[in-house]
Amino acid sequence: MNFVGYFRQVKRVYATKQAIPCIRKPLACVYQSIIEKRRTMPRILNHIFKANFALIFVSFLLQFNAIQAAENEKITWHAWSEELFEQAQREDKLLILDLEAVWCHWCHVMEEKTYHDPAVIKLINQQYIAIRVDQDANPDISIRYEDYGWPATVIFKADGSELVKRRGYIPPERMASLLQAVIDDPTPGPSVVATKEVIAGSSREFSTKQREKIINSVNRGYDVLTGGWGTTHKFILAPNVEFALIKARQGDKAFEKKARETLDKAIALIDPVWGGIYQYSDRGRWNSPHYEKIMSFQADDLQLYSLAYLQFNEPRYLKAARDIERYLSTFLSSPDGAFYTSQDADVSDKIDGHAFYPLDDKGRRVLGMPRIDKNSYARENGWAIRGLTALYDATGDKLVLKRAIKAANWVEANRGLGDSGFKHGEKDRAGPYLADTLAMAEAYLALYISTGDRAWLEKSRAGMAFIEKNFQSTIGFAAAAIPKNSKGVFQQPLLQMEANVSIARLANKLLHYTGSQDYKKTASHAMQYLVTLDNPDNVRYLVGPLMAADELAADPAHITIVGSKSDAAAQALYQKALQYPVVYRRIEWWDTA
Repeated sequence: MNFVGYFRQVKRVYATKQAIPCIRKPLACVYQSIIEKRRTMPRILNHIFKANFALIFVSFLLQFNAIQAAENEKITWHAWSEELFEQAQREDKLLILDLEAVWCHWCHVMEEKTYHDPAVIKLINQQYIAIRVDQDANPDISIRYEDYGWPATVIFKADGSELVKRRGYIPPERMASLLQAVIDDPTPGPSVVATKEVIAGSSREFSTKQREKIINSVNRGYDVLTGGWGTTHKFILAPNVEFALIKARQGDKAFEKKARETLDKAIALIDPVWGGIYQYSDRGRWNSPHYEKIMSFQADDLQLYSLAYLQFNEPRYLKAARDIERYLSTFLSSPDGAFYTSQDADVSDKIDGHAFYPLDDKGRRVLGMPRIDKNSYARENGWAIRGLTALYDATGDKLVLKRAIKAANWVEANRGLGDSGFKHGEKDRAGPYLADTLAMAEAYLALYISTGDRAWLEKSRAGMAFIEKNFQSTIGFAAAAIPKNSKGVFQQPLLQMEANVSIARLANKLLHYTGSQDYKKTASHAMQYLVTLDNPDNVRYLVGPLMAADELAADPAHITIVGSKSDAAAQALYQKALQYPVVYRRIEWWDTA
């Protein structure tokens, strides 16, 4: 609107009227002046009104556009790259990492609220380089910060040193304050603790005193009021339940009660409509689920319920295992036989899991479908295969075994590196990562046990050889190779407890299946790292290392079937052997044909 023109028009009209000569008698002149003013004033007022309206309207537009600009401004997110640290150095900026998951409810909330807040946007865009990483797609970064997720928020200096590490959802106001505080004082906060150098000792096993301390910690951590380990978040803590099943098998009634009670209560987390198990329940009870369905939980719990069914002969445990497998085979299974990664808790920001999952199948499908992460990672497929073989061993269901074999063949064809190792996804940022080859090596051994086909055993051995060659560290095995141009903390090798437990247990089984003493060295190398973790902060997490140490100190249960693999009686005997309810076992089939 041209409000300047209105002012000019008003000025011109007013000047014209005042310029009329008053040549009549004074009274007449006065009268004429009054008449002229009466005629002119409405026009002047009208123009003034229009001019003021124009000013007000323009002011409104300017403010509205400013608000719109602020609302439309977004954070410029970058994928992870070592070069970003060099960019931060050049631009004198900090870096902020948002480590999220596709399935993570609170990650979505933080994106919608915190990272759309104008104050947060302004601070990040002006003073930070923002990095966003899908933790499932980037195991090396995910493992480094898994204790802080999800979401995990980490702030770095340009040299790669950590300044802040925060766990979970951060509201907008708190985030803005945090960002400004780090700008004002870019020194490490209390969440950043200097990494202690891991010093190898001579021991590869736990002493009697250490064993007692770990077991006492397991007992203290059990929730006697509601069952399970943990008080706020309720879920199946797989290592603890497996340990309880082992102790129950040895006649420990207290641990049998813990195992049964946990598995019984956790059935409430299984989706009664579609199957699959939710991630966890909050508020200290089992009936307040967070509805994410994640492959690691499906695979671990499928294996545990299958084992518990064999051990206790409880039909409800078989049903639980079947319900998890049903979900895997429908919702998380690709047309070509591979398995997907996870399913979100929510349909959208307006339809969350609490509104969606209580509905029946028809009601759910009317509202839509929570997003499925259709990435097929080697690691997650290895986990799924291991869970499926456990169910097959318990039931003899050949369709379940067929699915496991199909997935294994797909991973080899689509994720194999050609030298018995595996990449993670279709296009990896870095790698290879330890977890992918390790999961597949475990899956191959599980397939060998389930089928008696030595081709699977050789594949497992080849996978272990790849691990020994590419991931062996000074002590233990590292999660990934260190990329070139890495800065700060990313120059330090990262060792994960769970992976080293799996390596120790797998290598020890391969020792007993093959007789090769090289596997004893591999298992011992992993244990050399695991025993260094014995300190007051870690003791409650050392159940896995304790199980590995116990297996290294004893021979497995050994069952050998002698007979032709085409013989029905030998087949029945082998299937019966598979139903022996222990994980640490050596089952072989000598074909006499």
